[in-house]
Amino acid sequence: MASSEIFGTQPAPELWLVIGTAVLALAAVVPHAVWRLSRNAITIAHEGGHGLIALATGRRLDGIRLHSDTSGLTVSRGKPTGLGMILTAAAGYTAPPLLGLGGAWLLAAHRITLLLWIATALLLAMLVMIRNAYGALTVILTGSAFLLVSWLTGPLVQAGFAYTAVWFLLLGGVRPAFELQSKRRHGGAPDSDADQLARLTHVPPAMWFFLFHSVSLCALIGGGRWLLGL
Repeated sequence: MASSEIFGTQPAPELWLVIGTAVLALAAVVPHAVWRLSRNAITIAHEGGHGLIALATGRRLDGIRLHSDTSGLTVSRGKPTGLGMILTAAAGYTAPPLLGLGGAWLLAAHRITLLLWIATALLLAMLVMIRNAYGALTVILTGSAFLLVSWLTGPLVQAGFAYTAVWFLLLGGVRPAFELQSKRRHGGAPDSDADQLARLTHVPPAMWFFLFHSVSLCALIGGGRWLLGL
């Protein structure tokens, strides 16, 4: 594929496709049985967010593990307190909606193919840091889907796939923080990201949940407006 095709613009899809992909993404987020499988993609973005910010703040990334129950673990080395650790801990729940917002911006600029290639590159970079077989399999399958669509399909299929993926990040980025709150109310997840942040900053977990919800909902509203051309 020529660089002009990757970095060039593609025709904007019809409104019916944008709305149809939003409905498809919603169907992957709302039903619990489907969400148990599709949530793996959100976990990839979540742990990738931890890893990316760990590297950006000068920490050493030891590895990322993704599990079949859709949980994950990112291990980094460095100062156990301070801004770098705080940003790394806060990056997980905010990464999927912010990635979705960035994707919506690219789609609003008609850079559909570029979005697919950026996603493929990020997944390839993440694969290097995966430290378990299940995690490697999920990242390879996800990256392969983006690569094959960007390489082998035409504009309509690329647009449908890209819009579905971005809608999924925006919509799927909202649910995990609510699920975590529910677990904590029932005595689960005692060492969640919100609890780690509370220990690092002496700010109550409720305030960190407010941040997670604010980022995800604002990203959904802003990204949704871009995707719908409003």
